[in-house]
Amino acid sequence: MSADPRHQPRARNGRAPDVFRPGGWVPMRQYSDKDEVDFVIVGTGAGGGTLACKLAEYGFSVVAFDAGPYFRPLEDFASDESEQTKLYWTDDRIVDGANPLQLGSNNSGKAVGGSTVHFAMVSLRFRPEWFKSRTLLGYGADWPLDWREMWTYYTEVEQALKISGPVTYPWGPPRPRYPYRAHPLNAAARALAQGCEAMGISWTETPLATLSAPRGLAHPCVYRGFCTTGCSTNAKQSALVTWIPRAIDAGAEIRDLAMVGRVEVAPSGLVSGVHYHRDGAWRFQRARNVVVAGYAIETPRLLLNSATDRFPDGLANSSGLVGKNLMAQSNQAVWGRMDEEIRSYKGPPSLAITEHWNYDDRHKDFFGGYAYMSQGPLPQLWANTLMSARGLWGQSLVDAMKDYNHVVGLKIVGEMLPQESNRVTLADEVDQYGLRIPRVTYSWCDNDRRLIDHSLGFMKQALEAVDATDIWIQDDDTCHLNGTARMGSDRATSVVDADCRSWDIPNLWICDGSVFPTVGGVNPSLTIQAIACRTADRIRALARRGELSVTAQRHQRSEKVHHAAPASS
Repeated sequence: MSADPRHQPRARNGRAPDVFRPGGWVPMRQYSDKDEVDFVIVGTGAGGGTLACKLAEYGFSVVAFDAGPYFRPLEDFASDESEQTKLYWTDDRIVDGANPLQLGSNNSGKAVGGSTVHFAMVSLRFRPEWFKSRTLLGYGADWPLDWREMWTYYTEVEQALKISGPVTYPWGPPRPRYPYRAHPLNAAARALAQGCEAMGISWTETPLATLSAPRGLAHPCVYRGFCTTGCSTNAKQSALVTWIPRAIDAGAEIRDLAMVGRVEVAPSGLVSGVHYHRDGAWRFQRARNVVVAGYAIETPRLLLNSATDRFPDGLANSSGLVGKNLMAQSNQAVWGRMDEEIRSYKGPPSLAITEHWNYDDRHKDFFGGYAYMSQGPLPQLWANTLMSARGLWGQSLVDAMKDYNHVVGLKIVGEMLPQESNRVTLADEVDQYGLRIPRVTYSWCDNDRRLIDHSLGFMKQALEAVDATDIWIQDDDTCHLNGTARMGSDRATSVVDADCRSWDIPNLWICDGSVFPTVGGVNPSLTIQAIACRTADRIRALARRGELSVTAQRHQRSEKVHHAAPASS
């Protein structure tokens, strides 16, 4: 075993951890801080990890930074909920507003691979109309993207991750068959299916980024249930075991335990690199282009902390919208007890889903939509839920935990609307690096509440339809964060254009969930990765036209693109 990856960087000296072999290493290109690389990417999650792969495969020189450790899942991940909190971003943050957000395990990752290392793997496409929600549905803001183009990139990501899903999907336009078969339903998923059928709506197996059959050195899911605390068998197709090995194989460098604190702006007004903290010291990496991919909190925090005399309000912020329009997704649940054993922790937590209320707009008293899925909370999370959401403690909590194997639950991923008052700003307090920490302000609007009330009422009926008893409601929970650096077609009302390129500084890019103008009622990871693939293609096109500063020699070699997943090697 190598040294603890939380204290000493692993990716260095021309090698990176081999995520498929305990204690193993793979060769890795290493750049000097003095090398002016084509792209520095800040963050290695769904946005940054995917983009690093694609740009490296297109021949650009890439260094990608992550503030977190570089784990080998087969040796570093334990079947222990407390131990696995090491995957979450738990640095100090201040939360306020009428509905302060819970931050950490449900929406923030601090490791190479970002939040995808502990995400629930639910991989859903946006409803096509959501890309023009203002024009077609009367709410939110239009995206500067066409759904038909995004459909192509969704397919690319589904193939890259070998998504396991149903033969046909009940909602939306036709799509290719998923690469791998759907996972078998557990008892919790069957309860969702029976409830949907009793309510007269469609359901299906959930498309998941976890393997239902072998893929090279990656084994299929063994249904141990520890998905959201880090998969120790590599069935989960996170960025850590998919995009990032491809990126390294194509010549990218990954720097773990490297906290980027400021983007440098040259006298020309262009960015020239990043200041980062690694091995106990601040360093500076030169770059022709910088991509910020730190997600909805750390991205605006970095842009605001990088303010200069020329950009006193932070970088890319001439619109004044950096940090604004933060959007969580509602994550409310209805729980009940079944007479038969459910053992909902057997398998991925969300094996069945309905998107009925994402696609059916009749009889709604709210804008937007929601999906709901079967649930499989692990014991510690379930005890915390009973304590925090139901108010149980002492003997009443012990008694409730005795019913753990009989619990059944339905939980939504619901669309919350963009509001400028929901935002990320800088607090006066500083962190261990001397950087001002983020203040996250969040309040629900009336539409958010109407959507939540509708979903809770509907899911309660669905559990009643399968004869669940002792039904209760968890009415205050949120998940995935997006917004704070929205894309658009007008520089006055957005931070980046359709290519994720900042309006203000042409060699500064933002590529993560912060660019979402709206969030929809589905998990965002598939869309973030699809946007990253599109951004890579747009960057390649711009470079070919001479509209981008890159290394000519490497760009000339960009036709050689590696498409095979390293897990198959």
